[in-house]
Amino acid sequence: MPVSPVFNPQDALRFLPEIILTVMGTLLMVLDPLIHRRSSPAFGHISLVALLAALGGSVYANSIAGPAFGGMLKVDGFATFFRVLVIVVGILTVFPSYRFLARQEAETSEYHALLLFSIAGQCLMAASNDLIMVFIGLEISSIASYVLAGYLRDDKRSNESALKYFLLGSFATGFFLYGVALIYGITGSVNLTVARDAILHQAGDSTLFVGVAAALIFVGLAFKVSAAPFQIWAPDVYQGAPTPVAAFLSAGPKAAAFAVFLRIFMTAFEPIAGKWQILVWTAALASMCVGNFAALLQTNIKRMLAYSSIAHAGYVLVALTAQSETGIAAAMFYLAGYAFMNVGAFAAVTVLTGKGERYQSIDDFKGMGRQQPLAAAMFSIFLLSLIGVPLTGGFFGKFYIFKAALESKLVWLSVLGLLNSAVGAYYYLRILVVMYMHEPGEAVESSEALSGSLGIALLLPALGTLVLGIFPGWVLEFASKSAAIMK
Repeated sequence: MPVSPVFNPQDALRFLPEIILTVMGTLLMVLDPLIHRRSSPAFGHISLVALLAALGGSVYANSIAGPAFGGMLKVDGFATFFRVLVIVVGILTVFPSYRFLARQEAETSEYHALLLFSIAGQCLMAASNDLIMVFIGLEISSIASYVLAGYLRDDKRSNESALKYFLLGSFATGFFLYGVALIYGITGSVNLTVARDAILHQAGDSTLFVGVAAALIFVGLAFKVSAAPFQIWAPDVYQGAPTPVAAFLSAGPKAAAFAVFLRIFMTAFEPIAGKWQILVWTAALASMCVGNFAALLQTNIKRMLAYSSIAHAGYVLVALTAQSETGIAAAMFYLAGYAFMNVGAFAAVTVLTGKGERYQSIDDFKGMGRQQPLAAAMFSIFLLSLIGVPLTGGFFGKFYIFKAALESKLVWLSVLGLLNSAVGAYYYLRILVVMYMHEPGEAVESSEALSGSLGIALLLPALGTLVLGIFPGWVLEFASKSAAIMK
């Protein structure tokens, strides 16, 4: 039977994860008035089922990899890696959300629906081979994220978080769209492969405009990954957002944005790599310095983790600066390790945050090692991984990133990056000292025992962090093969 020019069933199968997430997100909203309960764990269960189904859909789509919808989407190893990663981040976000939403007496159906919609947008971003599709995925993810950041409507900090995120995010999207418009005007296409071929044959003034377009798109994406000097929103948004949402924002949207970053700059803009390398080099160094040195001064643990995430965005930009297959694979591996350790760290923070999220000071974690030994042990694993201690995913992530940078002769950037890692060790170790070398304070003494879902939220990321640190080969091998295909 000939394939219809209007609808190709194989295209739909390659789009399966996004279809599952969108349908199930809509179903959650339809079920809300039928369950008649403001806060029901049933919505969380449905969300987990949807995410697991989408995970299976991603693996299946990879088995029939190829272009879809006229080349607007491209399902390959690279897209599958990031699809799986953002879905896993979603699963890890659901577990700490159970107790958090129950404590806050918040609506659960809308929360989980927004989470699924945001992940659907991120999956679309990862598979996009067209700048308009990137924009659509970016907006689906961003709009849901804006609402999630302000989900606690009675909390002024949450409202402020959402407003800042929305306003600054809208400006960043404007820059991205101006860049897309320029690329279309210069090349006559928004398809990344077609644009690359057109840019290869450009000369004179056109090359200048391509450079301007790359700079504008860089601004839009640098905001999404909270890279300096476009990081100013991150500390306020992470502090004000519900803690599980802050965990999600620090890993899911960031991974999807870096997927787009790598796809665009290593595909469409690869012919002018010499022009944008210095821009990315500068942003990488600025992100590492701003993130690490600002984190030294923080007393609020969520703000500290926010500045930490800025520094880690800088490390990934080092891999992008390398402009090599090794650099792409290193960035992919690092983002996987970072997702586990950062989501786990925020899950550990939720152990103490009661109704109203009162306990956010680093000093509130005094004596946690005595009162909550399991949570403190898991938190320690995540902190050690963020430092880059051997046998954790963070160690091998940084090792491969700086290895790629040295292979590309980026000696000074590597040296400065390693020095920044040493600075970062101070504020992570400070938390360990507080947890194990002080008497328990009010926050720890009043904390509840770990629930089953919160225990899982700590255990799964810890296992992921250790597996990537002890057996990094299989993930790195898949990332290397995916990078070679994309390049």
